[in-house]
Amino acid sequence: MDVKGLAAVVTGGGSGMGAETARHLAQAGAKVAVLDINKANAEAVAAEIGGVAIECDVSSDASATAAFAAAKDAHGPVRILMNCAGIAPAARVVGREGPHDLAFFSKVLNVNLVGTFNMLRLAAAEMSVLEPLNETGERGVIINTASVAAYEGQIGQAAYSASKGGVVGMTLPAARELARFGVRVVTIAPGLIGTPMLLSMPQEVQDSLIATTLFPKRLGLPAEYAKLALHIIDNAMINGETIRLDGAVRLAPK
Repeated sequence: MDVKGLAAVVTGGGSGMGAETARHLAQAGAKVAVLDINKANAEAVAAEIGGVAIECDVSSDASATAAFAAAKDAHGPVRILMNCAGIAPAARVVGREGPHDLAFFSKVLNVNLVGTFNMLRLAAAEMSVLEPLNETGERGVIINTASVAAYEGQIGQAAYSASKGGVVGMTLPAARELARFGVRVVTIAPGLIGTPMLLSMPQEVQDSLIATTLFPKRLGLPAEYAKLALHIIDNAMINGETIRLDGAVRLAPK
């Protein structure tokens, strides 16, 4: 699917992998709506790429619905959804202050899993009634973001791993259901990507994480995530799959 002239929505587009994906989509000719809970960040990226900035809490039905309406008003019906919004806080199941806070666990799942599904369902409904883009009947592409922590989460990542495991788990059933509409669903599971969140960690922590990566022996680049996303959009045979982008890293217990 050629992205040129198509409307794309990028959640978490104000920073990290979302921002870089928004840039790559715009460079390829897409009309990009940059969604982020931090409106100032979204506005900065949108101004840079000639897109539109929309404040959005992906875990909220009302906020997401309003964001899709605003994106449609600006660029027309969405053909590409990039689900990049997410949080990665850590907490032990049993910590110094007692058991894992249940509200904290729920918040992580609400943003990472419920938020991903919230945007997926709204985008799919919009895409399903559009005219096909080509002779194969393709109408749109939805790309979610999981994590290698979905497979080998570290100590303190029970909530995060559960949320990302849920994203992986819903990829194939969503792809199977939406196939009749010509809508593909794919998930990327990044490893250690050099986003502001990871780069804010102490250097010794970064070095210890990099040491577990087989090759290349470095942090991944947000641009490498964006390049993979654009290839998925272009390659119609990639569907219903979760692709690890991780330099063959396997996370240690801690």
